[in-house]
Amino acid sequence: MHCHTLRACGTLTSVPSHQQHILQPFELLIGLRYTRAKRRNHFISFISLISTLGIALGVAALIIVLSVMNGFQKEIRARILGVTPHLQVISEGGQLSNWQPVLDIITRHAEVSAASPYVNGQGMLSHDENVQGVMVRGILPEGENRLTGLADKMKAGSLTDLRAGEFGIVLGGDLARALGTHLGDTILLITPQGQVTPAGMLPRLKQFHVVGLFEIGMAPYDNTLALINLEDAQKLYRMGTSVTGISARMKDLDLAPRVAGQLERELPQDTFATDWTRQNANYFSVVAMEKKMMFIILSLIVLVAAFNIVSTLVMAVTDKQADIAILRTLGASPASIMKIFMVQGVLIGLVGMVLGVVGGVVISLNIGTLIPFIEHLFGVQFLSKEFYYISELPSDLQASDVITVASMSFLISLFATLYPSWRAAQTQPAEALRYE
Repeated sequence: MHCHTLRACGTLTSVPSHQQHILQPFELLIGLRYTRAKRRNHFISFISLISTLGIALGVAALIIVLSVMNGFQKEIRARILGVTPHLQVISEGGQLSNWQPVLDIITRHAEVSAASPYVNGQGMLSHDENVQGVMVRGILPEGENRLTGLADKMKAGSLTDLRAGEFGIVLGGDLARALGTHLGDTILLITPQGQVTPAGMLPRLKQFHVVGLFEIGMAPYDNTLALINLEDAQKLYRMGTSVTGISARMKDLDLAPRVAGQLERELPQDTFATDWTRQNANYFSVVAMEKKMMFIILSLIVLVAAFNIVSTLVMAVTDKQADIAILRTLGASPASIMKIFMVQGVLIGLVGMVLGVVGGVVISLNIGTLIPFIEHLFGVQFLSKEFYYISELPSDLQASDVITVASMSFLISLFATLYPSWRAAQTQPAEALRYE
């Protein structure tokens, strides 16, 4: 009876107490044999398979979702910084009059690669019977090319066509479509800064010629942003030689918060510096929070699979009572019995983890081709450009996420084996063999 266990054990002898904490060859051998042996109770094998697949599914889902969240964060940051500067210096009063010395202070900083003044204002654009509210930005075209990647987003015309005194305007693609205007059309810009007339306060009106169209891929910019020359903006908003502020580009954008703090110590008292992390804090905080929540929620899949490991080992311990008793009789210590069943549970978790990591990495690296194939196959579009900032599902696989998910999965599987293995170690040989 139970000859296969005896053969697996060979000449089993007790192990000195100071070596009990080390995994002995016979413990590993028997644990692996129990894992791959054909069971009398097929239900245990089924639960083991479900546990392995559950862990694989949870690990793969976590890696894929974290990669997609990283991709969204990277894509949003790239698109935002494609049209907004890394750092801005503005005045408390809204107008920076003596801005040339401030520009010199900014450009002298070692981490600043470019800087340029700008003017911000609000207005309404009118063409035919269409009217749209806009954010107007006055820029120096040559300075803007050094500050942002907006020149690469031009769909028609060029930023260099914004020449002073010619009152040209560059519009976002969605804004131009909403107005029904095209390159070369004349549109009317209405500013809230009115002028006093005998008939009362009237808004200021100025005609502009559309000299360019851009498309960032984010609705807040494509729908509402209009660019004009800096001098034209100063005349339009009656700012004289003043500007709204100065934009700067960092050599390393992650250093922008530190550079902003350093500049504030050198700038005049009525000015302060702000960086891209403050200006767009809501976007990045929401993405970071969603990433954490998705990690917690999807970790529950791994936890459920770990409970299946507990069930598997509890049933396996019950099924192997006689084998445990024989091993104890041959000299195996309770610690050795515990390690045998821990090997069985850890192997289930390890196989599931490896399968999940491989599946998650493969899908994450190929999600750019997989999602379009599914959309084409079923005739659907997951991310419509009409409703979402990003119409394609991005993915940014990071090794740190893979290591974190794999480590978490393995530790959960390891802890899931402790209680059933401890119960197996408490088995008394005389009680187990009484009815054999």
